[in-house]
Amino acid sequence: MMAATRLELPLDDARVRALRAGDFVQLCGSLFTARDAVHECLAGGGAPPCDLHGAAVYHCGPVIVETASGWRVTAAGPTTSSREEPFMAALIERFGLRVIVGKGGMGPGTMAACQQHGCVYCQAVGGAAQVLAAAVQEVVAVHWRERFGSPEAIWELRVRDFPAIVTMDSHGKSLHADVLAASRQRLDTLDG
Repeated sequence: MMAATRLELPLDDARVRALRAGDFVQLCGSLFTARDAVHECLAGGGAPPCDLHGAAVYHCGPVIVETASGWRVTAAGPTTSSREEPFMAALIERFGLRVIVGKGGMGPGTMAACQQHGCVYCQAVGGAAQVLAAAVQEVVAVHWRERFGSPEAIWELRVRDFPAIVTMDSHGKSLHADVLAASRQRLDTLDG
């Protein structure tokens, strides 16, 4: 197995463009959660409550418990990214997003925006919500919790060694598209 590359967030354009589909990475720094409500609001021109320029966005509705000293993340598994496809390209362009993290991959609009603006899509392991939560060192802030509720809020997390794999890079390579093509080819041989 390949060694993981530690990435200090936020990333600049050169660092993003050096990444290739298939690279194992460990994210360190600020990771912002965002789901359907946030994507739709921001794609419609809404002003973000925090600075998302050059950010890493995680498709996740974390389970977070309030404690006497702040917040504790108990589960932080990825949500299905394809739901955000109608909005993602606009957000990558508008905010210069550098990293999207989720599960299941994204479509051609997101791929084109990744190529044009210098962004990558990283797959986090589904079903490992507690393992991924262990990589969260701190909840820095929560935004729009009153507006959208806890799962849909923007949670600004400080992570260390958050594991993921680059599955869509800024050069037009998508492991998701490769798997789909190989599956279709295999299905064709079975139908014949």
